Amino acid sequence: MDTDATPLGVFEPGQPVQILSHRGRWLGQGYVNPHSLICARLVSRLRKLPLSPSFWIERIRTALELRERLYRRPFYRLIFGESDGLPGLIADRYGDLMTVQITTAGMERVRADILTALEQVLRPTCIILRNDIQVRVLEGLAQGVETVFGDPPSALELQEGETRFLVDPRTGQKTGWFYDQAENRARLLRFGTPARVLDLCSYVGAWGVQAAVAGAEEVVCVDSSPTALERAGENADRNGVVARVSGLQGDAFEVLRALREQQERFDLVILDPPAFIKRREDVKEGTRAYQRLNRLGLELVEPGGLLVTSSCTYHMDRRTFLGTVRRAAQSTGFILQLLQAGGQGPDHPIHPAIPETEYLKTFFSRVLPRF
Repeated sequence: MDTDATPLGVFEPGQPVQILSHRGRWLGQGYVNPHSLICARLVSRLRKLPLSPSFWIERIRTALELRERLYRRPFYRLIFGESDGLPGLIADRYGDLMTVQITTAGMERVRADILTALEQVLRPTCIILRNDIQVRVLEGLAQGVETVFGDPPSALELQEGETRFLVDPRTGQKTGWFYDQAENRARLLRFGTPARVLDLCSYVGAWGVQAAVAGAEEVVCVDSSPTALERAGENADRNGVVARVSGLQGDAFEVLRALREQQERFDLVILDPPAFIKRREDVKEGTRAYQRLNRLGLELVEPGGLLVTSSCTYHMDRRTFLGTVRRAAQSTGFILQLLQAGGQGPDHPIHPAIPETEYLKTFFSRVLPRF
């Protein structure tokens, strides 16, 4: 953005502002960044309540009230950006430890107030800033990982359902764990116990290890990261199922092709890849990647078996993703029976006016030959 050609050039990145309509009508309070594609973000529509330390405390308390109503254990996404009235802020809770991501210049500007508010409301023993994300570059912010206070362990344990996992919130993907899929993983139990399971893009085994704990005879976890697969093995061992869980390191597409050539078949195939579409200009290429991935996955499903497939990109809506999976099935000669459709859990609430906050799509389908 050319700041010389716009009046926004007079503002500093992250500067708090009052936001008005083009006709001068007051809309609310927020912050501005003349160097960002999203030049201003609305934080509050209350004219008389300034964006002060007490304001941040109240917003965090409101977010905490929802999660404490929903979860028995303190393991969840505590703050989900705009959906919790805190645009540019993500916070995950791991018991007494918290991981925080600040993604905008506006939140970076009040970083000290936000961290103080989190300490006051939750009394954590440790806070880790996971600001090692590309979106900060677009905001003109530095990247990095920082322990704000406390002594983080090399790994900590969380429990999801009946399964225990070790995660590392300092070096793991995103903020260490994918809480958004927790309710979808719990749905696996609804569809019986598969004998053989393929967990693609498995990370530390969240899907696959739980399938083994539920009774699967054999689980193959596939990931490009050897470190993630090592941790998946540790998690399998932690739950007494290490003999039934193995790992394959490599590119997802290449591993699927190799398994197809070996004529391997599975009763359940789980496809939970990273977002293939990060920008609007990537939609065409990313859609082809989703279709190719699902076609390869479908070719490994035993007739009558299950395909669980996900997309976490908000640039592809639910209907479009389902159509992409359906076309993949058509190309393989299978038909699908859609059994259930899932999204992100309620600790990732959806803002009705911001479609981007509804990003996760997960479909549970039975795979049958044409009849």
